[in-house]
Amino acid sequence: MPHAGVFITGTDTGVGKTVAGCAIAEALRRRGIDVGVMKPIETGVGAQGPLDAIALIEAAGVNDPIELVCPQRFELPAAPNVAAAREGRSVDVPAIRAAFQALRARHAFLLVEGAGGLLVPIASDFTMADLMAEMELPILVVARGTLGTVNHTLLTLEAIERRGLPLAGVVVSHGPRRISGAEEENLVALRELLGTRLVGEIEPVSPEASVPADAIRVDALIS
Repeated sequence: MPHAGVFITGTDTGVGKTVAGCAIAEALRRRGIDVGVMKPIETGVGAQGPLDAIALIEAAGVNDPIELVCPQRFELPAAPNVAAAREGRSVDVPAIRAAFQALRARHAFLLVEGAGGLLVPIASDFTMADLMAEMELPILVVARGTLGTVNHTLLTLEAIERRGLPLAGVVVSHGPRRISGAEEENLVALRELLGTRLVGEIEPVSPEASVPADAIRVDALIS
């Protein structure tokens, strides 16, 4: 039986997964839904801690310990297995599984944000897609609004379908800058290709601004 929640992945790194995740968590809170958050692996972690995980915690308004929300943290901003190897470690997948089970038991809905994209390696024989398959959560793909997004998005969707993973939909994230005319025309084509699979579009927002409440159709994620 699939679990209530969603797994957020991206077509690339830095596409706006955390922005989308925070917007969804806040929207669910406004609906009175008990939402938990998880960032199983965060790389590029400095002295301030795992900033993506912290942002998700604040958006969801939870008091779950960071050891559960983000059980694997590494300093190097690289793929998880590479970042772990830099520290003479390997990613502790059993710790991720245990944290997931604990958070699932605590909350009615669990929002999980991956690191990078679908095929990012976690270990030599274990990818982010394998983790998604274990968690059995519908996958929400966050795509860029810039040129190249059609190819990246369709390749990601093809890989999801080929693995038989459930799809929650696609959110296009524009990032902090306005897109060009060529990029907008490109997006018109992508919107048509996605059809009902497109469940949201986050227009350019500054880091301090909030994403509009209606930017993502959360009904599509909880139905």
